[in-house]
Amino acid sequence: MFGVLVNSVGVAVGCGIGLLLGKAVPERVGKLIMQGLALVIMYLGISGALNGQNALVLILSLVLGAVAGELLDLDAKLHSFADRLERRFKKDGQQGSLAEAFITTTIIMCTGALAVIGPLQAALTGDNSLIFTKSTIDFIAAIIFSSAMGIGVGFTAFSLLIYQGFFALAGGLLAPLLSDYAIAEITCAGSVLLIGMGLNMLGLTKLKIMNLLPSVFMPMLLCLIIK
Repeated sequence: MFGVLVNSVGVAVGCGIGLLLGKAVPERVGKLIMQGLALVIMYLGISGALNGQNALVLILSLVLGAVAGELLDLDAKLHSFADRLERRFKKDGQQGSLAEAFITTTIIMCTGALAVIGPLQAALTGDNSLIFTKSTIDFIAAIIFSSAMGIGVGFTAFSLLIYQGFFALAGGLLAPLLSDYAIAEITCAGSVLLIGMGLNMLGLTKLKIMNLLPSVFMPMLLCLIIK
């Protein structure tokens, strides 16, 4: 759990730095930065999606993940929680939507192979190198996002603690399901969701990415069946 804690604290500290920098950034510049970040996220999504080895696994992962996510209505639950955070913590005149910042960065930082493999590696081998690498990336991302979107980014630290903490604690049980094949498909599914997140950030779509998030877990089981 040490690496998970480092990652969470790094995001909170990065958010604090970004908030200080954001005060000096004009709103129109912040908006342009967000558009640029959306393009970068789509690039990362496209690059990661190419790691997929079996299109059938991706299709089934998205279909099953969408069914699970819609039945659980994860998107509505996350938005409800984010709205409560906004009412509780956002101050008058504060930049951006706290809820939007929290949801956007939660999905970005929790979607991807590193968010799964990093804590698993730390739990099984004691090697924190991958999660420290992710911590560095998330620290920089938190600075950039919070400078443009505000304090909501900082609450993502709690999302990371819960999400990655689960994999760290369940490492022994999940390890047999994570072959190189499964990891590639997890990366592919998560990257496709990043593309959708980028489209949402550009205002081109209103995809319920959170309801598709279970798709990231499906390859662990599907790759045992589909070779």
